[in-house]
Amino acid sequence: MGDSRDTGDLLRQWRDAGGSTRRRGHRSAEVAGLLRFAFYGRFSTKEHQDGDSSRRWQLECAGQVIAGFGSVVIEYLDAGVSRRRAWQNRPSAAALLNAIASGAPGFHAVVVGEYERAFCGRQAFGIAELLQEHGIGLWLPETLGPVDLSDPVHRAVLIEIGARSMREIQRDRHRAIEAMSAQARYQGRYLGGRPPYGYLLADVGPHPNASHARWGRQQQHLAPDPQTAPHVKQIFARRLAGDSMNSIARDLNARGVACPSAFDRDRNRHRRASGWACTTVAAILANPRYTGRQVWNRQPTRHHDTQAVGAVGAEPRQQRANRHDWIISDRIVHEPLVSEADFVAAQTVTALARPADNSTRTYQLVGVLRCATCDRRLISHWSYGRAWYRCRHGYSSTSVTKDRLRGLYLREDRLLEQISALLPASRRAASPGITDIADYLRLRHMIAVCDGTSVTVEPDFSATAH
Repeated sequence: MGDSRDTGDLLRQWRDAGGSTRRRGHRSAEVAGLLRFAFYGRFSTKEHQDGDSSRRWQLECAGQVIAGFGSVVIEYLDAGVSRRRAWQNRPSAAALLNAIASGAPGFHAVVVGEYERAFCGRQAFGIAELLQEHGIGLWLPETLGPVDLSDPVHRAVLIEIGARSMREIQRDRHRAIEAMSAQARYQGRYLGGRPPYGYLLADVGPHPNASHARWGRQQQHLAPDPQTAPHVKQIFARRLAGDSMNSIARDLNARGVACPSAFDRDRNRHRRASGWACTTVAAILANPRYTGRQVWNRQPTRHHDTQAVGAVGAEPRQQRANRHDWIISDRIVHEPLVSEADFVAAQTVTALARPADNSTRTYQLVGVLRCATCDRRLISHWSYGRAWYRCRHGYSSTSVTKDRLRGLYLREDRLLEQISALLPASRRAASPGITDIADYLRLRHMIAVCDGTSVTVEPDFSATAH
């Protein structure tokens, strides 16, 4: 009796050879493949799908379509990419299109294992036309082979399965949104994303989904971070005391407090982490989750479902939602860092200076003044009851700098006189007034360059560069 492993190998060889049984009147022969195919596959979620299994079954379906006509010589597989995304915005699909555009792709046709894996809506029409322009065919299981856009039956099939694909997406999206809305409102569930500055994630027990719980997953919620929560409380306290956002950011920078993107660098690699800014403080003050309630749908993804005939896709975008569209939990679900009353009060605090008489202040030279020292535009500034212009040479009120250049402060009326003296005599004779100087400079793409003692008029190359 031989080794069982040898017997298994022999058995597999017999199976792959088609067995020892022969049928009379039939010859075993393989059809030589004539076409070279590029296989394209896709799966959308890396966390919930086995990529290798998904690739294999799609490749098997594609193999059945091209059996006897050729073989796959190259594979393109997109992982973690939505079908709604245009092919040009999918890494592997874009590589496939670039190979075709090069003129020597090395294959005659593209084959996919399932329409819904490769296309959404009417995407197939645009891709098929694009491939056809380069002499490349498109093969689908749903058309039992190559797609022929001149065939009414094929066009009807593509329209039907495209509509079915879109309907599936919309139905699943609607169900997911409704479920997440209910979980946020009635259960106060944490639904993912980066925790706000001042909080960290903590386990609170088994996951409410029984299948996830069996795998040991834990439900999480927000808990105060001992290192950053005190800074959040201080930001709200100072704002309620009437401090400006710039002064709050400047104080945090002066004390060496790490800004949110620097403190949690792993989850904020897309940010500069250069220190506290006014916008950073404003984002914290506007986040209602510091009241202890869960808030969801503040920044939803907007999907553009309407596509023109032949369009290859539409990109979803994240936009700020209107406040009445926010989903707020019915109860407090994590420890608050500020009371609801104080949060609402902080939204009404303003540190903007307003004229006592509610008059409108006008600045005639806005945009036509440039600093000779740092090449920055001068900004308008009201002081001593008149218009001034200043340049702080890039110094921000949120930063702390010991050695810096002295700021430039210039009165508007004196600047108008100096610039008027530099303009041609014909212009001064035609228009002796000085109130239209800014319009004169703008129309001729000119700018006034200022330092502490003199003014020159030069061409504004930045206005004519484009």
